[in-house]
Amino acid sequence: MTTRLPADPFRRSIQSVSREELQQYQLERLNQLLAKTLPFNRHYQERFGISHLQLESLEQWSQFPTSTKSEWQSDGIDGIARHHSHSPNRYRRYHRTSGTRGRPMVILDTAEDWDWWTSTWQYVLDACSINSDDRILMAFSFGPFIGFWSAHDACLQRECLVIPSGGLSTLARIDLIRTASPTVLFGTPSYALHLAQEAAQRGISLRESSIRTVFVAGEPGGSIPSVRAQLEELYGAQVMDHAGATEIGPWGFGTADGKGLHVIESEFIAEFLPLDSSITNADPRWRELVITSLGRAGAPVLRYRTQDIVQPVWDRDVSGTEFVRLEGGILGRADDMFVVRGVNVFPTAIESIIRQFPGIEEFRIRAQKRGELDEVAIDIESSEPLQTLLEEALQVQLGLRIPVVPLPIGSLPKSEGKSRRIVRS
Repeated sequence: MTTRLPADPFRRSIQSVSREELQQYQLERLNQLLAKTLPFNRHYQERFGISHLQLESLEQWSQFPTSTKSEWQSDGIDGIARHHSHSPNRYRRYHRTSGTRGRPMVILDTAEDWDWWTSTWQYVLDACSINSDDRILMAFSFGPFIGFWSAHDACLQRECLVIPSGGLSTLARIDLIRTASPTVLFGTPSYALHLAQEAAQRGISLRESSIRTVFVAGEPGGSIPSVRAQLEELYGAQVMDHAGATEIGPWGFGTADGKGLHVIESEFIAEFLPLDSSITNADPRWRELVITSLGRAGAPVLRYRTQDIVQPVWDRDVSGTEFVRLEGGILGRADDMFVVRGVNVFPTAIESIIRQFPGIEEFRIRAQKRGELDEVAIDIESSEPLQTLLEEALQVQLGLRIPVVPLPIGSLPKSEGKSRRIVRS
């Protein structure tokens, strides 16, 4: 596979073709993938009941069964997901899901599949105008969670100077910003906020640093207005969101106005299913995102139910792309939703309110099941007395009385990976 580098004509042109042309391209890619994988993939042979398939339309594809993470989970000690096409000795990359929703799942990639990963990342790097003059600081520990491994390699393909910081403390990373002069910071939204707050407590303003772009991924935040505003204020920089998953690939990049995400439809087919009937009083425009990856033959992602709730819009925006836009990014997850006194509440909605108060350094949402409903409370760390103000804001914006409990600074765990801010009991 040929790596497409900056200013690649294909990446520009495919984003401006008509919907009909794009779907024809997707169909051709999908048929190529099915021909390459289905004869060798026992999981999908059993799932579909066939070992060969060539489609005449994407409508035909929508009639096939969907996939879920639980179906892929292995009972084996090695944890390797069930949907791989080959025996492990054919693969070259080993990664695991984060485990925030259960046992981590092992996903393997062939050399060709990893090249697809890094080539697809080029769309994301295009969106924030990263080029070979940039210095990229990866504020992430490089363990088996895929995190920014693929971003690291994609930036190397762009001939950027990539600065790893795995194993460094937050203070050491602050000093690295001063000495290495990175222009782009990669991290989770939570850790990017923590990094800047730690610097500010020591009299260091990262607004005065060399960073021009803060690139966030790994958890919701980059498309939440209050989170973006806080990051922009702390860094004085552009904030770019990204969406992807270990089991799927790097499927989305932030819109130019920061209000949503685009699905990279040249590499993924996005479908949008009506929400489950158990989710009551939902906005009628909301859908569950279902994704098919058009690369990654070694671990095919075919009609995968992400559980992500999104609001798709098909029109060209200021980003200049025809790729479908998800207004507001990932609005929530079906498996994360609380039902509080009959009202559906997503953690992202709570976080968007909490982040309106810059004095809150960390928070935790505690949920306890009472029959079919949830009782929710919020713990906060704050240098200011914000308990009453936050309770009032939650009451006004969500229409719910949610108790807020102030805790001493340093009581709640910090993470540079996916934050575990939801505790259920």
